[in-house]
Amino acid sequence: MNNTKKTKETEMDPGKKKDKYRIIGPLYDFLSNLYSGRSIHHCKIAMINKDNIKKGDRVLFAGVGHGLDAIQAAELGANVTVVDLSETMLNQFRQNLKKQNKKLKIRQVHSDILEFNEFQKYDMVVANFFLNVFYQDMMTKILEQLVRLGKPGAKIVVGDFSYPSGNIISRAFKVIYWYGAVLFFWVVARNAVHNIYNYPEFMERVGLVIKEKKYYKLGIVNCYWSVLGQKPA
Repeated sequence: MNNTKKTKETEMDPGKKKDKYRIIGPLYDFLSNLYSGRSIHHCKIAMINKDNIKKGDRVLFAGVGHGLDAIQAAELGANVTVVDLSETMLNQFRQNLKKQNKKLKIRQVHSDILEFNEFQKYDMVVANFFLNVFYQDMMTKILEQLVRLGKPGAKIVVGDFSYPSGNIISRAFKVIYWYGAVLFFWVVARNAVHNIYNYPEFMERVGLVIKEKKYYKLGIVNCYWSVLGQKPA
């Protein structure tokens, strides 16, 4: 296939990078729900609502995953683009799109997000459970890229494992719970192993203003959060 060829619905620019999710990708939804009891799903759609997305808004999802958050944005009337380097995950997204709403038109781009250069085009940029794949230096570089992709005043959303807080038992549980996930994905996909990122702190470092945080529990412990930042107008 010619890598520069484009179709109406899907743009392909994969290069020759290895698809790390070729094996684990088909089980991603099942494992996510098994590990979090649906909290990951609720975290992903936390900021995808009428308060944050207006009809006609351009919304970008970096690292599409199961894509139910992207589908919800499209159902709200947004013009949605999803970008993922893993063809396996894009295939999982297409299957979910067929199940949820076959009529939706969602642009799919098979590419490294750092090579996606539609700067200042998007009203919202979403990175759900995506930045944790990378070591800190690369994570920061990608976060800066996501900010560049947003228009002045754009909303930037990061949903992920929440930074440890609370009493010592709560903090210890969050750390153990996090390392259970990160070590599993290191084994099956060679994702980075690192401490839990304090995303609001990193988002402020790249110039975003934190507007909202929503927390989601596993049992009685806040294990996940969705953080909404805004780019200066």
